[in-house]
Amino acid sequence: MSAHSENAPGQDVPFWGPDFGALQQEDPEIAGVVLDELERLRGGLQLIASENLTSPAVLAALGSTLSNKYAEGYPGRRYYGGCQVVDQAEEIGNARTKALFGAEHVNLQPHSGASANLAAYAAFAKPGDTVLAMDLKQGGHLTHGSKVNFSGLWFHAVSYTVREDSELIDYDQVRDLALEHKPKIIIAGATAYPRLIDFARFREIADEVGAKLMVDAAHFIGLVAGKAIPSPVPFADVVTATTHKVLRGPRGGMILAREEHAKAIDKAVFPFSQGGPLMHSVAAKAVAMKEAAQPAYQAYANQVIANAQALAKGLEAEGMRAVSGGTDTHLALIDLRPIGVTGGEAEARCDLTRITLNKNAIPYDPAPPMKPSGIRVGSPSTTTQGMVESDMAEIASLLARAVKAEHGTTAGDRELADVAQAVSALVSRAPAYPRG
Repeated sequence: MSAHSENAPGQDVPFWGPDFGALQQEDPEIAGVVLDELERLRGGLQLIASENLTSPAVLAALGSTLSNKYAEGYPGRRYYGGCQVVDQAEEIGNARTKALFGAEHVNLQPHSGASANLAAYAAFAKPGDTVLAMDLKQGGHLTHGSKVNFSGLWFHAVSYTVREDSELIDYDQVRDLALEHKPKIIIAGATAYPRLIDFARFREIADEVGAKLMVDAAHFIGLVAGKAIPSPVPFADVVTATTHKVLRGPRGGMILAREEHAKAIDKAVFPFSQGGPLMHSVAAKAVAMKEAAQPAYQAYANQVIANAQALAKGLEAEGMRAVSGGTDTHLALIDLRPIGVTGGEAEARCDLTRITLNKNAIPYDPAPPMKPSGIRVGSPSTTTQGMVESDMAEIASLLARAVKAEHGTTAGDRELADVAQAVSALVSRAPAYPRG
């Protein structure tokens, strides 16, 4: 049983209010798990680029009575009665999202980024059609044509890569492949690409071959919201995204589209790929959009980039190579071959010090997928906690010490213990979800 299962109702979790007391009373085992996760967040460094810390207001909407309502369909056109209240939540969320991104049409119902991508495929292509997207092994996503995913099983996926010399997207190759294969959809976007994407160039290529341009902005849409990087919205037919990551909303997806595609997108979400939307999540997305429209969020988004750059620079100073020479966004991809450590070893050693990150393949990685040569690190969560460049320099030093410490040796284990203690001291100065 969790060490927290005997705690008094609501102890040390003020942002959940009295409802958490009900959870502790009814199910202390799960309440303990929730508290243990809170302590994990408070006690360590979260460097996974696709994670963030939502606000108490977002959590409140997620835990609200809106969870009870079935609302298949769209505002004013539901298949259930009693939707007049949840309609308001979706309408507010849609309006806020349109204003934030300058989008003509918005759909906040996708349950995830993968669900949003499935809907975009369904709106513009049929099984067997060709799609052109970034190779998963070079930074793309599972839904960009992997053979174990619907995108690779249902569609003919053609992959473009990054240049071997610069590790930047090879736009000439993208154009050549588009001219050769005439894809129905060209996808721009990635999960492990640290540089800005030239959306105008992708638009030109799509227009040249008569393809729809889909931008998977899941990783960087929060930076767009904060006006820290250029927006894909003016160039894309459709933009898919998650609402967590840098955007700092609830886990979920969304779609931004041109008005001419509104009906096709909405039908592709419901009834084609989803049933009833999660109205508590839709409401939480609306809360996140309001938060992202504030000047403070713009400062946050710019700090996210500054922190990622400081982290990459610090790791390079420790002998690790930043893929493409650095980052323009919230993440950095780090090649560990110069120090003779695998990505899996680095992830495991960092776990022992409460530094959480993920192993990741690097472009043209000679190692197998389960034992890649690199790691991916991101700055959204630490920036939410209030950390700045000087903190990231310290994190780089601690991360390097952990990665280089050989677990299982006396000296290595002592070093890992020392790093863990230093991590605790660092996060105590800028904790996640501060107490009281």
